[in-house]
Amino acid sequence: MISHSVWIVGNSRSGKTTRLVEHFCRWLQIENHNFELFYTKKAGKKSDNSISKPLGLKQTEPGVLVLAANDDNRRELSDKIVTKTLGKYPIRAKTPLGFFQDEVILFWPLLIELLHLKAQFPVRLRPETEQELATKLWREQLDAEVLRRVGVNEYRLVRRILDLLQLAAYSGTPCEGIAEVLQKGLEENGINLEPEFLASLLLDWRNWCLERGLLTYGIITELYSQHLLSDRHYQERLTQRYQAILADDVDDYPAVARQLCETLLERGAIGAFTYNPDGAIRWGLGADPNYLEGLARHCRLETLFAPVEESLAEQLATPIVEFITQPLVMLELPATVQSIQTTSRAELLRTTAEVIGKAIKSGRIQPEEIAIIAPGLDAIARYTITEILTKQNIPVESLNDQRPLISSPMIRALLTMLALIYPGLGRLVDRDAVAEMLVVLSRRQEAGGEVESLTPQRHLLQVGEPAQRSGSSVLSTHIDPVRAGLIADYCFVPHPDRPNLLPVTSFERWDRIGYAATTAYSQILQWIEKQRSQQEQRLIPSPISLLYLAIQDFFCKDNNPPYDQMAALRELLETAQHYWEIDTRLRQGAGGRGQEAGGRRQGAEEVLINTQHSALSTQHSILSTPLAEFIQLLRRGTITANPYPLRPIGLSRKAVTLATIFQYRSSRRSHRWHFWLDAGSPLWAKGGAATLFGAPLFLRDRLGEAWTAQDEKNTEQERLRRILTDLLSRVSEKVYLCHSDLAVNGQEQLGPLLPLVHTCVSVISEVA
Repeated sequence: MISHSVWIVGNSRSGKTTRLVEHFCRWLQIENHNFELFYTKKAGKKSDNSISKPLGLKQTEPGVLVLAANDDNRRELSDKIVTKTLGKYPIRAKTPLGFFQDEVILFWPLLIELLHLKAQFPVRLRPETEQELATKLWREQLDAEVLRRVGVNEYRLVRRILDLLQLAAYSGTPCEGIAEVLQKGLEENGINLEPEFLASLLLDWRNWCLERGLLTYGIITELYSQHLLSDRHYQERLTQRYQAILADDVDDYPAVARQLCETLLERGAIGAFTYNPDGAIRWGLGADPNYLEGLARHCRLETLFAPVEESLAEQLATPIVEFITQPLVMLELPATVQSIQTTSRAELLRTTAEVIGKAIKSGRIQPEEIAIIAPGLDAIARYTITEILTKQNIPVESLNDQRPLISSPMIRALLTMLALIYPGLGRLVDRDAVAEMLVVLSRRQEAGGEVESLTPQRHLLQVGEPAQRSGSSVLSTHIDPVRAGLIADYCFVPHPDRPNLLPVTSFERWDRIGYAATTAYSQILQWIEKQRSQQEQRLIPSPISLLYLAIQDFFCKDNNPPYDQMAALRELLETAQHYWEIDTRLRQGAGGRGQEAGGRRQGAEEVLINTQHSALSTQHSILSTPLAEFIQLLRRGTITANPYPLRPIGLSRKAVTLATIFQYRSSRRSHRWHFWLDAGSPLWAKGGAATLFGAPLFLRDRLGEAWTAQDEKNTEQERLRRILTDLLSRVSEKVYLCHSDLAVNGQEQLGPLLPLVHTCVSVISEVA
């Protein structure tokens, strides 16, 4: 019954999730505290905590819907529920967007009937593929004049426009209503394009995708909120399947999630929700905490005050926030808050790593009890800190480190290998790429060696990453960079259609290469020749099959690569499979409609398949092949989703955590010591990459209202308050404010935390 639903409010680490699970366990004890009686529906004595109406759930159906803010939290919450209930009751744990996607695919036949779509199975577009196809579809409209007027490059403009569709869908605004929202609120947002023009682009994109059964996150959300959730037949099925809902951290949910929850609650389901007033981590990415708070009117309120674990929040959160927001307030910080201050950022990174290293070596703290948190982490900071600590045998875990696939040397080597085997890709390979390929593919495993990395030039292997050790085994190569360069200079024959590698004996002084390098090169050459011959005979089904074979023969034959390297390889395979799946769908559509279109116009698929970037327009026509486009897509630095599973199986690593503020807060971890890097940076109050363009326009409590400078100032102050309160709730012993007078670009840092830094006691003397 609705009256028994509960709204749990509490700050970070106050035990909201634990309380949520406890309520679920109570629901299972409706009849005489006995799981078996609950399943068999036998009469029994009711407990004091029972509700007046049984849920009527069946063990064979997923009678409880469990929602979490992100996938990591979803797995942890699901594990807690399964452990508490001994795995005796089936639940369905999803993120809101994951649930919307599953429902749209499950009820696709109903959507076909409602929207009169073509009967074909839907395919979801990854963000990188969505960006690529939308760019090609809009290329004629987004010409040089439009780009000049807007003042941003094509990639960023397309991303901004696509984000508007996603934000509108999250807010429950139909695509047809985007123009009205932009008309009212976009005047002062710095984009010089007419709202009707932007809305027409999005309508064309959405309709184009639906005609071909292609789904993006924005389209999925719009289909669910505008069509499925309002359909009477779907509502009946939803009520039959779920008679209870658990939702953790609803302050990070999009507005349409409230529609789902209210639909269930109003039809008799019981619910339990947790809400963090200092959360809203995904504000700016589609979350609408103020609107979701309206769910509380369906529930009885339960507030948690005391934190479950010890933290500095009770002692420091209020005075620190007041000190920063009200400069006239005096503050005396305890010894638990100290500062590390240097002149240059390079010195700051080195000093911070040294302080951590000395503390761990002295036994005062363990690596897994330390977190390094920054408003933004560039590659230099990640590399420097990881390098210094790893040299001291202190492992570092970089949270959700999503770097472009092309940053991995193994991925670059595999792409070079594809360009050597398949015809027509000669312009995509050069001598340097061939030399790197030879180094990477000639890897070997030595027991008990002290080789630091795969090559002496570590950047050839993994930009910003130290050597990977696995037990007593160290990775090295048969062909070092010097010999690889010599082989590439003398044995690589460039050609636009058929680039080739010659035998090592074609090099006059090939004896200088050495036996080990010569043997390894000959094996690589034989492998490439064999695959090239099979490709000419059409014995290789697709490039994906070739990638699988290369990974098996070169990387996984005699050893198991470290987890991060395996993750990159899985990511490449998943990306390739997705790319060819989409390409197949588009080509099928082009073939099916070619004659139907007649002489009216060229099919949209043909335009997308044959259109090339202007920089490549003068190149050989063979570069329009899917394989060439796939290689170019990765080489442009496309960042793809993490492969499944996102984390290693088993116990977490005993490592220092390195993360941005957004990554750390999203992971909902806690540590004994915090190192707040770049404490003087102005980015502490900024949304940065964690804020989508136009996000404030689609908040339900101010839909379409213009976003003023005062609104931005108030938002920055509120964001800073939430960040400080949240972070202080996740540290139990000590906070180090790490500040350099100069930023990485040489400018002086004058961020909002600077007064706090100057109030602390410096620990530089400890290092000296």
